[in-house]
Amino acid sequence: MAFAYVRGLLAPLERRNGWTIAEHAGRRSPNAVQEMLYSPCWGPDLVRDDIRGYLVEHLGDPEGVLIADDTGFVKKGVRSAGVQRQYSGTAGKVENCQIGTFLAYASRRRGVRAEPRPAGLA
Repeated sequence: MAFAYVRGLLAPLERRNGWTIAEHAGRRSPNAVQEMLYSPCWGPDLVRDDIRGYLVEHLGDPEGVLIADDTGFVKKGVRSAGVQRQYSGTAGKVENCQIGTFLAYASRRRGVRAEPRPAGLA
C-alpha cells in the first residue's frame, strides 16, 4: 500500500487526499490508505530505503541520494488537513499554516546541469 500511496501522491490528481489516492490505487474506500498511515507496522527508514531502491533501479545511479525538505504554507482557513498555528520557515514566524515535506532524488550523473550549446542550435 505504501508504494500505491506514493504513486497517488505523484499522480496528476486534482486533489490528493485519502479518497482520491485510494481510488487511484483501485480501492473502494480510503481505509487501507488511512490504516497504512497510522499503523505502527511500518518504519519510515524502511520506506525511505524502498523508495531509494526503486529510484536506483529505474534511474540507475547507486550513488544517488534522497533529499527531504519541509516547507510551510500559510493558510487563512482551517479546512485543509494539518492546519494549525505552528512555526513556518517560509513566514519566519508562528502562523496558521500547513507543513509539507518534499522528497527529491539527486545524483552526480543524473543531476540537472546546464550544458553550453553551440551557436545556432535551439
